Amino acid sequence: MAAPYGLRFDCGRICLDLIATAGAGPAGSERLTGPGPLAAWLAGAGLVPPGAPPGGLDAGWVARFRALRALLTRIVGAELHGRAAPFDLALLNTAAAAAPPPALRAVRAPDGTLTAALAAPPDCAGLLAAVARDAVALLTDPVARGRLRRCAGDGCPLVYLDTSHGRRRRWCSGEVCGNRARVARHRRRSAGAR
Repeated sequence: MAAPYGLRFDCGRICLDLIATAGAGPAGSERLTGPGPLAAWLAGAGLVPPGAPPGGLDAGWVARFRALRALLTRIVGAELHGRAAPFDLALLNTAAAAAPPPALRAVRAPDGTLTAALAAPPDCAGLLAAVARDAVALLTDPVARGRLRRCAGDGCPLVYLDTSHGRRRRWCSGEVCGNRARVARHRRRSAGAR
């Protein structure tokens, strides 16, 4: 699923979607380039309601989210190939316990429907803690951890949660890496037919 700033929300967990902000594929590039992309990611990940960017979001927040992303990348990669380092796990646990996640409340929109709103402006530590807690929940759930997969797309470093029927999903996204693979396969067949 595509979003502004090239953000991706198809990895199956908030923590994995944060890892995806580092860029994917052969032309991977940084997605969290400033406060605007981070605000879009927070809304797209469901950590804040759409259209309610947190106050005080600045370059310091971006640096802290990038640092958590680097930590998650190391831990998830290590779990796919063995075990994460105890020091990294200690850092993850510290981030998860740092602050309470932002509270949501139900409010009536002008049209009468219920919508989510933040009870108070969230702070950076609370949002980081929400992502870190998602990672802790993922990594301590043996069933979910067993569904972690690395994308089979050429040069794609993304990790996703395979919730497909029969656990046969091969790509982080059928629309992105899956489509690239189908196009490449079609080109090879067309070239062979000539």
